Amino acid sequence: MIQSNSTNPKFKTTYVEQHLEFFSLVSSVLLLFFLMTFQNVKAQSLNEYIHLGLKNNPAIQKIALQYGIAKEKIHEVNTLPNTEFGLGYFVLQPETRTGAQRFKVSAKQMLPWFGTITSRENYVSSLADTKYQDIVIARRKLMASISQSYYNLYANKAQQIVLIENSELLKTYETLALNAVEVGKATVVDVLRLQMRKNELEQLEKVLKQQFLAEQASFNKLLNRDSEIEIQVMSKLTIPKELEELKVEKLALHPELLKYDKLYESVEQSELLNQKESSPLIGFGIDYINIEKRPEMSFVDNGKDVLMPMLAVSIPIFNKKYKSKTKQNELQEKEIKMQKKERSNALESRLEKAIRDRISAKINYETQLKNLEQAVHAETILMKSYETNRVDFKEVLDVQELKLKFQLQQVASIKSFYIQTVIINYLIQK
Repeated sequence: MIQSNSTNPKFKTTYVEQHLEFFSLVSSVLLLFFLMTFQNVKAQSLNEYIHLGLKNNPAIQKIALQYGIAKEKIHEVNTLPNTEFGLGYFVLQPETRTGAQRFKVSAKQMLPWFGTITSRENYVSSLADTKYQDIVIARRKLMASISQSYYNLYANKAQQIVLIENSELLKTYETLALNAVEVGKATVVDVLRLQMRKNELEQLEKVLKQQFLAEQASFNKLLNRDSEIEIQVMSKLTIPKELEELKVEKLALHPELLKYDKLYESVEQSELLNQKESSPLIGFGIDYINIEKRPEMSFVDNGKDVLMPMLAVSIPIFNKKYKSKTKQNELQEKEIKMQKKERSNALESRLEKAIRDRISAKINYETQLKNLEQAVHAETILMKSYETNRVDFKEVLDVQELKLKFQLQQVASIKSFYIQTVIINYLIQK
């Protein structure tokens, strides 16, 4: 049932003027909401979340542990081949001039070619450097993910505020429509149309709240904490009037490209190690043979033990694996160069697109500012006609719908601008 809030059947001009002032005030506040900037607050708040994510995120911790393992492998390769010890007992004791041989003890140590161990350390260290680049890449990606999720939350909350503001305006329109019905300037259908429109906005607001909770859960998981912890986002955000000039050349320092440089270096170190390992192995050893004295005989060196130093050399004469490894390394170096070029082209394209999309978002934002001003002006003209003529609330709703559309598009432009800024920062930040 539709009830009028007015007890006076005659519409008073002062009442209309009060509501027109109210409309103007609300519109100005709403416009100011989008014009004001809070860049410093944004940076502090978002930086705190990023710091927390970098500290707690399990993916970062996992890669850091992998890097620690890779570094520890340097100590693993800094070793010599096992020392060989042997002990033999002569079951059938061979006789020699000085006596029968009873048992034999031997020891041998093989040594790699000069510089081989150092080459191994350099190779493993180069692999560790490659793994470190994975940490840098993962940190950048996490920072980008946290930032993008944060701006999604901001846009959602800003859209909720827009819907609440418009719902409040529709309530005021409903009050005016009820008064207009009493004086014959509107029909009950106009009131019903306003109420249905208000119900739609309330429904959209509820949907946005659910989407906010879903995004909030994802955001908290990036920080590795409970998904229900409330996230406080900034209340005001705008687009700067001037944009810094960006240079694609900065992409050369991107960790995804530096990783290929590290991979190339690791292949070079692998080839140096391969050359060292293809060199001979040198071995040193000693044999000791225990001699039993001849009984009932006396002569020089009777029962004298044998001590025999040895020198061994291991040469890979019939082994082609080192030549094959060299060929593999050459092909791998070429592959890495092609991979780097392919990735560089992809990142450059992504950067160019992000720059253009950010400029487009700025253009859209400025256009919506103008559209909002004109929509507010049109709304004021329509409501002023309420003093003298019959009000067409369908036109009022059309203007209100346009204004809502412009406001939501403005929020979308702000979100797009900062999402593209996140992508740009991921690609070219130092």
